[in-house]
Amino acid sequence: MKYAVFFRGLAELHSKVEVVDVHEKGRFEVFLYKCLAPIPFRKHRRRRAYLKIAIPKGFSKKLLFFDGKVVGQIEYAPAEVSGYPISCDEKCVVLNCIWVLRKAKGHNFGKLLMEKMIASEKDASCFATIDLEGHWSPWFKKWQMEKLGFKSIDSIKVMHKVRHRGECFKIHLMWLPMRNDAVQPEWDKKEMLKGVDFCIAHPLYRAEKFGDIEILEEC
Repeated sequence: MKYAVFFRGLAELHSKVEVVDVHEKGRFEVFLYKCLAPIPFRKHRRRRAYLKIAIPKGFSKKLLFFDGKVVGQIEYAPAEVSGYPISCDEKCVVLNCIWVLRKAKGHNFGKLLMEKMIASEKDASCFATIDLEGHWSPWFKKWQMEKLGFKSIDSIKVMHKVRHRGECFKIHLMWLPMRNDAVQPEWDKKEMLKGVDFCIAHPLYRAEKFGDIEILEEC
């Protein structure tokens, strides 16, 4: 009886979940330019420039709806057009971002989004991303990425040149191989010191006023 109730509840939960792809000129196109952060919508110039290059080369973004409301998202692309300075000799897909709203936690929606990404990239030898350890932001935490299956293969200890001066934190290169003989990805640490410009809500976002300078420095 307990199992019947459990599986019935699971079926009801899944019936309320839908994962959709975000496409240009589609119903959810606005989410190509915004995420779940409460930031006013705007097609930022550098985001437009990034998408113009990345979309034709395999960029993908998916939204997770629960009970009709967007509560999660995942964004990824081949390493050569990802938002991070990551490279690999084999096909490596880089996770730009994964996010599930706090109000929707407890349903393994993060793992569901990961499964959708992996299923859509069957020929990838591995997946990679970055995470943050000791950073003041609640996003991109190391333990969160480890929970999704990634492991750290390198790191750099840095601090921000403008915000929270003197507070050091680590940026990790994270890896999730799909084969036992998968080649590990590499990253350009010096380029990483510039932060990122593909997403205005990213904890390492480099504001346009800073140009192409390094906004981080090694501790």
